[in-house]
Amino acid sequence: MNGYAWLGIAIVCEVIATTALKASDGFTKTLPSIISAGGYGVAFYCMAQSMKTVPVGISYAIWSGIGIVLITLLAWVVFKQKLDLPAVLGMGMILAGVLVINLYSKAAV
Repeated sequence: MNGYAWLGIAIVCEVIATTALKASDGFTKTLPSIISAGGYGVAFYCMAQSMKTVPVGISYAIWSGIGIVLITLLAWVVFKQKLDLPAVLGMGMILAGVLVINLYSKAAV
């Protein structure tokens, strides 16, 4: 499987795990706690597979950038977290950075 496909799976699993972590209420709710622990395990396995072909700096930049945006969007929808203009602008800059790395950096190859 392609390193970027592994990375995409890792990101999705990490987002699910982090959302479940919030729902676990400090690991006091069993099912969200199990989903969180399992999700992080799968995410790190997939991230490790991704790093066989994707440079570590690029992999982590994509992981963190996309993860931040997806987690924030889920927090807004699921947990009713408020987003102000600076938060939205900041996430836009994060996404722009991920795009610049992927579209223009020779390190991403």
